[in-house]
Amino acid sequence: MTKPVIYCDFDGTITESDNIIAIMKKFAPPEWVEIKDQILSQQISICEGVGKLFSLLPSSMKEEITTFAIENAKIRPGFKELVQFAREENIPFYIVSGGIDFFVNPILKDYGPFSGVFCNEADFSGDRINILWPYTCDKYCDNNCGCCKPSIIRKLNQNEDIYKIVIGDSVTDLEAAKMADLVLARDLLQEKCFEWGINHYGFDTFFECIDEIKKRIEVGELSC
Repeated sequence: MTKPVIYCDFDGTITESDNIIAIMKKFAPPEWVEIKDQILSQQISICEGVGKLFSLLPSSMKEEITTFAIENAKIRPGFKELVQFAREENIPFYIVSGGIDFFVNPILKDYGPFSGVFCNEADFSGDRINILWPYTCDKYCDNNCGCCKPSIIRKLNQNEDIYKIVIGDSVTDLEAAKMADLVLARDLLQEKCFEWGINHYGFDTFFECIDEIKKRIEVGELSC
């Protein structure tokens, strides 16, 4: 038996919609759409694309954008219960997100504490919003991920035999899904898991995620 660890995406997973997309729809000029399509089709890297998206927005709009992001984020049903379940079962729970700190941290503040929260950062000191990348790719990844989820997973678990549970929805979760023992997927990630033959389970709410993890604990596959 191995010990489970959860690595959970934020945008479009914990929240019902992607906060970056919502911000761009509300505040960005029309050219954001082409950049978004290039990211999703993997024509450009996540790091390059997200940087380009936020560079379209003036730093002077910080308060307006932040307020919009926080007020419009809707948490997916069952998230609070999943966090509580992980806490009761002593399962480490990490948020690993391609989102940005100015909205990720305030939206999550009532649900923690977590084992760790990893996301990108925003610098509002210039004329345009500049995205900073504190969790870039290690030597084993050359995808220019921005917030490199595989690199974070490797760093957190260098010498441990663990059962990696990845929960996500989009292109930012693809490389982490390849490393996982269990993928709980929705939307684009689920489509890619089908396409690439990655073993996974689809979900709409986190209650389904709880059930899938419980099954493995009950049959003795996992040790908590």
